[in-house]
Amino acid sequence: MILRVPAPVRWCLARFISWRRAPVAQEIYAHIGGRSPILPETEKQRDALQAVLGDDYRVFVSMRYWHPFAEETARDVAAWGPDRIILLPLYPQFSTTTTESFTQAWYPAAAAVGISAPTAEICCWPEADGFIDAVARGTDAAIAKLPADIPYRILFSAHGLPKKIVESGDPYASHVERTSAAALARLAKPGADHVVCYQSRVGPMEWLQPYTEDEINKAGADGIALVVVPVAFVSEHSETLVELDIEYAELAQEAGVPHYVRAPTVNADSAFIETLAGIVKNTGETGTGPANGIFCDAIHGDCPCLERAV
Repeated sequence: MILRVPAPVRWCLARFISWRRAPVAQEIYAHIGGRSPILPETEKQRDALQAVLGDDYRVFVSMRYWHPFAEETARDVAAWGPDRIILLPLYPQFSTTTTESFTQAWYPAAAAVGISAPTAEICCWPEADGFIDAVARGTDAAIAKLPADIPYRILFSAHGLPKKIVESGDPYASHVERTSAAALARLAKPGADHVVCYQSRVGPMEWLQPYTEDEINKAGADGIALVVVPVAFVSEHSETLVELDIEYAELAQEAGVPHYVRAPTVNADSAFIETLAGIVKNTGETGTGPANGIFCDAIHGDCPCLERAV
């Protein structure tokens, strides 16, 4: 749930929504062992990145909505005493609701424990080479599971966002399009039938469209197989293991989709981790910037790097 309201109201609403959604969340996590795997999967990514970067760096994990929160991680960072800090998001595409939300939590937490080291922010990496390579390889592997010569459509599925947030200047949707286009171009058979769509919406407001479930129903009506590719998630969690693998697979069967396969997330893929290491090593002392040097169009006023692009 994304709440753009004053902090006291947001806190009360969040408590109420959490209470209302607790039974739903419990049912979701019951399908995957009672807890989300996102933290242990992120820790695997941390360990792999640490191994590539070496002893001159120390990699810490910090989560936005679960332990370790920014306050906990800040204490660990302060105890290590870095010369400088690099904030590396595991969100490939920038959004004010994700990456910016974390940076807003980080700076007060860092100040509270006395961290004063120069800090650089990597805002996004929607077309990072190793990331795109891993997505494309995973997609090709999923396509290979289909019967030979069967027509198929690729659904590049990303986490949804309320449409009004994008219309107000958030660049997330444009970044998702860039990721999907880059992955499509790198497939063994580029130019496949494809759609960029959005999942995981909550509430009655209009979210980014087309919705993934609508595209599944459309594929059923068209009698075409589906290859679903998560392009905004870099590790497995409830949105992939439950929503894509269970709920949407069941929907596909009900809709008459002849075959439904899902590409894996990139997890700790070696090419992906090597690219993250390169991004870290090439990041300047301070400031905010995209990993690939490609800035947002001027219409995306919420991009943190927009002033540097003009």
